[in-house]
Amino acid sequence: MPTKPKVEEVTPEGAKGETPLTDLLRKVLLATLGAAVIAQEEIEALINKLVERGEIAEKDGKKLMHEMMDKRKSKTQEVEEEFNKNLKDVLERMNIPTKSDIDSLSQKIAGLSKKIDDLKKPS
Repeated sequence: MPTKPKVEEVTPEGAKGETPLTDLLRKVLLATLGAAVIAQEEIEALINKLVERGEIAEKDGKKLMHEMMDKRKSKTQEVEEEFNKNLKDVLERMNIPTKSDIDSLSQKIAGLSKKIDDLKKPS
């Protein structure tokens, strides 16, 4: 019988073992996503009101909605890229190793461990 994978519980304060920096970043990202969803809903509601009033044609309303969504997506990408760049800069200034740094060190340690084991074997 297969066992269920262990799932870590998320507490209201954040995920287990989360540092204050990652907790803050998580909260900022969640707030940003919430704001984006609210903005999209407001835009849709505004365009629907304009169409209902006859101020713009339904076809124009759909076109406007698509244009707004495209702008939002491109702006979101720009913000995400800028955020990632800034986060990378902060991590570098704090001298925190990256995943690739840790992977590289792990490979070196594994190689050295193998060499030590080979030297310990009787000839």
